[in-house]
Parts: sequence; C-alpha cells; structure tokens
Amino acid sequence: MGFGEAVRLFFNRYTDFQGRSRRAEYWWVVLAQTIFYMIAVAIYMFAGGSFDPNTGLPTFGGSSLMVSIPFILIWLGLLIPNIALNVRRFHDLGQTGWLVLVFAILGRIPIVTFVAGIVQLIWFIFPGTSGPNKYGPDPKTGIDVDAFS
Repeated sequence: MGFGEAVRLFFNRYTDFQGRSRRAEYWWVVLAQTIFYMIAVAIYMFAGGSFDPNTGLPTFGGSSLMVSIPFILIWLGLLIPNIALNVRRFHDLGQTGWLVLVFAILGRIPIVTFVAGIVQLIWFIFPGTSGPNKYGPDPKTGIDVDAFS
C-alpha cells in the first residue's frame, strides 16, 4: 500500500468503524497529516501568527485568525475519520476499538498523557494479527481463511 492509496482509503472509509486497517494505511495517513499540519503552521506564522510561550498554543488575532479558521475547520472535519482509523487499527491488532476512548481519557491526565502516547505509538508499530480475527479478514491478504475451511 502506497501513500496515495492509503490517503484515498482513509477518505473512502470516512465513518467506517468496522473492520481492520493495516499499519501502512495508518502510518501513511499520519505522515500526510503531519505534512499538512507543518504547512498549516508555516502559513499561520507567515500570516503573522504567534504561539504563547507558556502554553505553546496559538494566539489568535488579526490576519492570523482568518488563516486559522480554515485549518480549524479541516481539523474538525478529520476528527471522525481519525477516530475511525484508530478503531480499525486496534481491530487489526485484535483489540477492542474502545481503547481509543481509554487513550483519549489518559491523554487528558498530566504526565500520564506522555506515557499513554508512547504506549499507543509502540502498540501501533506492531503488525496486526495474521489471518482473520473477530473484527474481519486480514487486510493484507483480503482473504477470509475461515470461509474456506
């Protein structure tokens, strides 16, 4: 699976919380979004935006606010498909999709947020279960072995 195919699949499965997603699909989408957000920050800074040195959050005012609004709307538009992709990635690992909620809650606790992020990162590096699991056929092969047994 390549970059373009992964991004296309991400948008085709916009609200699909069923099934499984391969590592390649997940990491290509993470790369695409990282590039997008880096470009967004560059445009924001070019438009005169700044970040609060204490919190690291953007300070809105003047032209930077007008530049920020489209990016905020895009982030909101990608929220549901990102959650769906994370759920499908957990499914590929043979885990429940509710772990997305667990990690979201852990991400709100100071200090724990860093550890939870590292744990999820490491977890998503591992390959999914080979062959079908209770969430669907193996996305690498696309063949449900149980159907032929």
